[in-house]
Amino acid sequence: MFEIVKSEGIAHKSYFIGSNGKAAVIDPRRDCDIYTEIAEHNNMEIEYIFETHRNEDYTIGSLELKEIVGADIFHGEGVDFEYGNYVCEGDKFQIGSLVLEIIETPGHTDESISILVMDRDVSDDIYMIFTGDSLFAGEIGRCDLYGEVNKRKMAEAMYMSIFKKILLLEDNVIVCPAHGSGSICGAEIREQELTTLGYEKKTNPQLKKDKMGFIEAKINEKLYTPPYFKKMEKNNLEGPPLICKLPYLKPLSMHEVKDCMARDAQVVDVREPTAFAGGHIPNTLNIWKNGLPAYAGWFLNYEEPIIIVDDNNDNIDELRRYLVRLGYDNIYGYLSGGFPVWFKGSGDFETVNTWSVHDLLPNMGKKSLFLLDVRKENEWIKERIDGSHNIYIGLLKDNLEKVPKDKHVVVSCDTGYKASIGTSILQMKGYNNVTNILGSMISWKKAGYPVVKGNLK
Repeated sequence: MFEIVKSEGIAHKSYFIGSNGKAAVIDPRRDCDIYTEIAEHNNMEIEYIFETHRNEDYTIGSLELKEIVGADIFHGEGVDFEYGNYVCEGDKFQIGSLVLEIIETPGHTDESISILVMDRDVSDDIYMIFTGDSLFAGEIGRCDLYGEVNKRKMAEAMYMSIFKKILLLEDNVIVCPAHGSGSICGAEIREQELTTLGYEKKTNPQLKKDKMGFIEAKINEKLYTPPYFKKMEKNNLEGPPLICKLPYLKPLSMHEVKDCMARDAQVVDVREPTAFAGGHIPNTLNIWKNGLPAYAGWFLNYEEPIIIVDDNNDNIDELRRYLVRLGYDNIYGYLSGGFPVWFKGSGDFETVNTWSVHDLLPNMGKKSLFLLDVRKENEWIKERIDGSHNIYIGLLKDNLEKVPKDKHVVVSCDTGYKASIGTSILQMKGYNNVTNILGSMISWKKAGYPVVKGNLK
């Protein structure tokens, strides 16, 4: 029995694997009811919980799951975990007819492990490997988490793990990575559910490099590190607080929201950019619903209470799970009745000006205009609108001195969603003349308007 449990937004994959009534879970998320549901549905007992590494992009659910099912937790040596048990190269665990064998694969982190799977009822051959953040579909895990000074050492360790261990297995071995496309844990992960070692050898560009080329590529790789990573690393080293059940979110009246905001509550408007532009509560951050798990960690702190604003509140449970996975135990409530309650109650609201790309084009030559592109730097370098200025959205609030307040700030991204985050941040920081380019680069290119490609001269 095998099942993938996906956590959208952070593109995380955990796994449930079992045989003959016994099961193991690999890299569980914090809202772990899904694993007990799978176990109950398949009449299985979860005996083991494995962590392929100390995850940095979400709060691990191992202790939470252990509290429920009583299973033992195992992770690699290399950091001082305050919970669980250590494993090392060659350790084996049996669940039914399945044998899980540990191999040490440092590089992403010192304690990273991979887990080989054999089904003794069928063959002694290895048919599956859980690779954690070492090998992805089309990509290799990042090696920069220990800072610039340790990049070479970690890249060399990753090379040895990949080329001298994982790639020595048979081509037909199924690869089960901890992340899919869109994860911040790899640069160019393919949008592919599972892969095989043989397919990766043929198609993964990182595996076509020699040792020196591989190491230099990892050293020179530039990836963003959200500030919440530090919180996740601490949680996953010491063990996060047990929540036992998902936190209750209080339905708040308009006046209660106002009172909370006066006491520095963090209000997140999760509506689409067009709805936010049409009207929103002043001093609120806009992160669209499906973008919340990917971007909340850049902007929300772990102290002040978090309040959610939506239109109809149909997605409260999903939004709560997104935030719990990122370790936000300070979720407080939501505006009961949604944003319509606010404007029907005569609450003050702001709007954001919006342009199409056809509005932008004739204004490009104006000195009063400042075109801000909030995509990743490598995306901006690859192709951009001439005259645009790049600040990645996650870094915007710490680089506002680069954005002039005396100009009309027009914000672009790939579609207008991240640009809406940008306009909300700018408004909160006192920028009074901001515009979101709906459609942004995708629309600009479809209109046939010119783009600049390549590095700046």
